[in-house]
Amino acid sequence: MPADLPAVHDRLREILAPYREDFTVTRDEPAGMTLEVPGLEGKPWGYVAATRVGKRYVSFYLMPIYVHPELVAGISPELGARRQGKSCFNFTRVDDELFAELADLAARTIPGFRTHAEELAAARG
Repeated sequence: MPADLPAVHDRLREILAPYREDFTVTRDEPAGMTLEVPGLEGKPWGYVAATRVGKRYVSFYLMPIYVHPELVAGISPELGARRQGKSCFNFTRVDDELFAELADLAARTIPGFRTHAEELAAARG
């Protein structure tokens, strides 16, 4: 594991810290942190955001952009280059500019996600 990964993980966890009060933290350990909608833990539509430390990089998952891909229309090319799939960003080192942009994206997408997830859960019965 590259030496910077624990520091990268700590910084990505900080991005999720403001949402700990409104969501359930179902995992918080050196290998990663997961936020889920209270009452929808373990359901696919209840998964909000997470970090995961891998062998070569740290992943940051942001499910609101999976549901609403238009929310990433204005991200920088640099942050876009870190995007893997629809809702994951991978980092190998601390990057203050990209982390600030990611924090802004989280602030624009996470707060309204609970309502969407609860509506989806109700529709699925």
